[in-house]
Amino acid sequence: MKSPAIYKEWVECFQLLKDACNDNEVLEAMKLGTIEWQSGVSERFTKQLFDVVNYRLVCATDKFHKNQASGMRNEATYIQALLGLRKELQQIEKVVTIPAIPQNEQQHFQALVREHADNMQKSLEDSAKSDYSGKMLSIVKNHKVN
Repeated sequence: MKSPAIYKEWVECFQLLKDACNDNEVLEAMKLGTIEWQSGVSERFTKQLFDVVNYRLVCATDKFHKNQASGMRNEATYIQALLGLRKELQQIEKVVTIPAIPQNEQQHFQALVREHADNMQKSLEDSAKSDYSGKMLSIVKNHKVN
C-alpha cells in the first residue's frame, strides 16, 4: 500500500480504517505518510481523524458488549472479550500517534482514547462489584482494558 502524501490519500486511508480493512497494512502506510500541515488542510485532516477515532471507539465498545453478553456465563469468552477490547483500543492509539500528526494533536487524541479506555475500565469494575463472589471483579482487574 502506498503511503499517503496528499489529503485525498489520507481520506482514503481513514476510510479503510473506518471499514477496518487491513488495519496493520493501513497503519504501516500511515506511519510513513506525510502531509503539509497548513491552515485548511490541518483542520480537515483533524476532523477526518476525529471521526475515524470516534467511529472505531463506538464499534469497539459495541463489539465488546456483544461479546460480553455472549460470554457472561463463560469465563474464557469474557476474558477474550476484554482482551479484544484492549487490543482494539491499543490499535486506535497507534493510529493517533503516527509521525505525520503534530505532537499537540497526538496528545489530544491520545487523551481522548485513554479517557474512553479509563471510563470503560471504571464502568466494568463498577458493574463487576455486583457479583458478590468477587470473581468478576478479579477478572476485570486482571484483564484491564486501559
